Parts: sequence; C-alpha cells; structure tokens
Amino acid sequence: MAIKFQYNKTSLQQQEKQLKMRERALPTIKSKESALRMEVKKTKREVEKLEEKLEEGIQSFQYMVALWNEFDTSLISVKDVRLSTKKIAGVIVPVLDGIDFEVKPFSLFNSPSWFSEGLNLLKVLATTGIEAEFLGLKLEFLEHARKKTTQKVNLFEKVQIPGYKDAIRKIKRYLEDEESLSKAAQKIMRANIELRHEKLKAIDLV
Repeated sequence: MAIKFQYNKTSLQQQEKQLKMRERALPTIKSKESALRMEVKKTKREVEKLEEKLEEGIQSFQYMVALWNEFDTSLISVKDVRLSTKKIAGVIVPVLDGIDFEVKPFSLFNSPSWFSEGLNLLKVLATTGIEAEFLGLKLEFLEHARKKTTQKVNLFEKVQIPGYKDAIRKIKRYLEDEESLSKAAQKIMRANIELRHEKLKAIDLV
C-alpha cells in the first residue's frame, strides 16, 4: 500500500499524526493477538478433549449395540438449547448455557430394564456432542478474529509504519533542501543588491 503525500508542511503534519496513531495502537493490537492466540490453543484442547470423551462414551457402550434395535428413539429429544454470548479479547463468541431434554413417559414394567440406562446414555452423548459443536463454532470465531488481528499487526508493522516514516523522511528532506535553496537565493540577492549599491556609489563619486 503506497502512502500518498505532498511535499509541504501540512502533509508532513498529517503523516506524523497517522504514524503516531499506529505506533500507539500497535501494542494494543499485539496484546489482543496474543490473547486470541492463547484462547485458540485453549479452545482447540477443549474440543479435542470433548471429542475424545464422546468417542470413549460411544466405545464404552459397544456391548449394548445389539440392544439398540429395540430402543424407541422417539422417547427422548432435545427440547431447547440455551445460548448466550460473551466477549473474549473483544470478540463476541457463542456460549452454551444448557440443554433441555424432553423425555416421553414409558412403562418401566413393559419396557426392557436397560431403557433407563439407555436414556441416560443418550443424554450424556447428546450433551457432549452439542458441547463439542459449540466449542467448534467458538473456535471458528476466535480463529477468524486472530487471523484478522495478525493481518492488522503485519499491515501496521511491515507496511504502514515504515511507509509513513519513509514519507516523513522524504518530506523533511525536500523541505530542508527547499529552505537551503531559499537561503542561498536570498544570499545571492543580497550580494547583487550590495554590488549594485557599490556601483551606484562609484557613479556618484565620478
């Protein structure tokens, strides 16, 4: 990104103002990037743990696989998923506050004895699965924000701050050269005026 500027004092002041703004903002953006990076790592670990927990839960009930054909899956359903949001390093992320299940009444006498255990298993697996989904969503939000923040840090550090510094240096050099030329021109003019006066004095004496 090329920095646009003009060779005058007004432009110099504008470039200096833009540079100061970015130099002041950079530590805050870096701090945000660091916080997001840590939160992304933490959330990734949480997602992995929940996925492992879900897999272990499924594996631990492998002995019941043959029985699931008898199970009435309509007995249980997710009634409500309670959500809220919170800010992490300035990024709004979804939060899972709770899951409400609806369990239809069934006869304990006419149903197999393991139905109650099966319902509890489904609750645990569904809860773990939904939690993993939400953590995955949270991870996407955080990762997206971290990438954008990293891009901004790079833009400030590698492009804009060096660009404004270079523009300021060029304008200052130009203004200094212009001032030097102006002083030299004034000196020549004074020398010419003095020479003219000397010539006039010489004519008067004659």
